[in-house]
Amino acid sequence: MTVKKKTSKETRRAAKGWRSGSAQEFLGLSDDEASFVAIRLHLAKAMQAHRRELRLTQVATAKLLDSSQSRVAKMEAGDPTVSVDLLIRSLLKLGATPSRIGRVFGQCG
Repeated sequence: MTVKKKTSKETRRAAKGWRSGSAQEFLGLSDDEASFVAIRLHLAKAMQAHRRELRLTQVATAKLLDSSQSRVAKMEAGDPTVSVDLLIRSLLKLGATPSRIGRVFGQCG
């Protein structure tokens, strides 16, 4: 791991008591929790990419999934109210192959 040299801006912030770090550190997430968040976000982006490859709008996608456009938007944004199960089931219903979904997990770590 390379150590980054502090810029003058970072030095001024540190002198005023500001700290920088990762979202995981800020939220106090364990490694497992951070991995789960990463999986959810990668699935959300895969959902959006697959929809776009199919040249579908969120409205058209919602109709195929028997859902609403706002729910599709939440899926694609990685909203915590959307389960990982729903993301995977929706990708499958839209024709994504299990191997394509499996590659999402390979991107997470």
